[in-house]
Amino acid sequence: MPHSRVRRSIFSLAFVLVAIAALPLATTTLATAGSLRANVFLSQNKIPPKLTEKGLLGFVRSRGTKRLRETSEAKLEERTFMAEMVTQFNAPPGDLEFHVLFYDIHGGSRQFVEDMSSFIDDRKQKVFLQRIKLPRPRFKPNRRMELVVTVKRNEVGSLKFITEGEEVRRSGTVDFGDNGT
Repeated sequence: MPHSRVRRSIFSLAFVLVAIAALPLATTTLATAGSLRANVFLSQNKIPPKLTEKGLLGFVRSRGTKRLRETSEAKLEERTFMAEMVTQFNAPPGDLEFHVLFYDIHGGSRQFVEDMSSFIDDRKQKVFLQRIKLPRPRFKPNRRMELVVTVKRNEVGSLKFITEGEEVRRSGTVDFGDNGT
């Protein structure tokens, strides 16, 4: 009987030692995957040319918006929501691309609208500037939206914003026409 108790103790001790040895590997993996973060800024102002990275971040922080106004084409269906998007990572993303997912959150839950891929030229770069064009009818006016930045399928940043624009007007009257009766 004491012999089996010793075996169980040795087995339990071995299990604990293996678990303790594996712990640093698990925390390193979690820290690496979870430590990348991104700040996202939208601006509808013209960004001055030849800004430094610090100057660009200062510009979008002071002139950023969370309300995108649509363009002013005559036909509603041809209008778009255009902006400059600046994505600032706390470290280089460590991949050749990142994705920006757009969701309509007007009803409370996320409804997927569109995915935009962004390819990376310089693996050391942490700040990215790109123009986004969100066309009708996919993007509707006067809706609460959320954009989510993902790297290797992990969400690393997000920004909630509102699309502002003219709704399609309906007269509320029905004309059945005069068919000769």
